[in-house]
Order: sequence, then structure tokens, then C-alpha cells
Amino acid sequence: MLLMNYITCIILIVLGLYTIVTKKNAMKIVIGMGLLDYGINLLLISVGFKAGGTAPIFTISELDRTSFFVDPVPQALTLTSIVIGACVTALALALVIMINKHYGTLDTDKVRRLKG
Repeated sequence: MLLMNYITCIILIVLGLYTIVTKKNAMKIVIGMGLLDYGINLLLISVGFKAGGTAPIFTISELDRTSFFVDPVPQALTLTSIVIGACVTALALALVIMINKHYGTLDTDKVRRLKG
């Protein structure tokens, strides 16, 4: 199951990079950025996963030397990344809307050629 997560991460990251590099539509570029973000988030969660591990929340009586804990840092970083990714996506979509209103197109080549 963990191998499937890594394969999905690679597919999402490659698909996001491909979309960013090859597409000329600004909306599709924003979608590619989202795919790249989702792939990296899934990778961070997959790296921090340990089968049979418990959360590092315990009391003194529950502490056992034979139990091992899941590292909480990747989950915290992923949660932060999700919030930042949502803000960046909202800002990018607002910019795409403004570009469409101002230039009347979402094609990045046409926008680069226009003046004004």
C-alpha cells in the first residue's frame, strides 16, 4: 500500500510539472500548480507513515519501551503546506481573473505580446 502512495506521488508531481511547462492557458497552469502541491503533500505524509506506530501523545503510565511512535513533523508540515497552497491557489486564481478581465484572454503567449 505504501508503494502505491509513492507511485501516486510521482504521477501527481510529474503531471503537475508537465501541465505547468507545456500548457499556455493560465487556468491550466494554476491547475498544474495544484497537482504539484497535492503530490508533494502526499509524499510528505507517506514519508512520515509507520505501520503500527502510535501517536506521540501519552501519559507516564502509557509509556512503553517496546512501542514506537509516528513522527509528527511531516504531518505538521503537510498541514501548513495545505493552508499555504490554498492561499497561493486563491491568489493565482484572482490574478487569472484579473488578467482575463484586462486582456480578454487566458493564453499566456497572447498576453505577453499585448501592451497595456
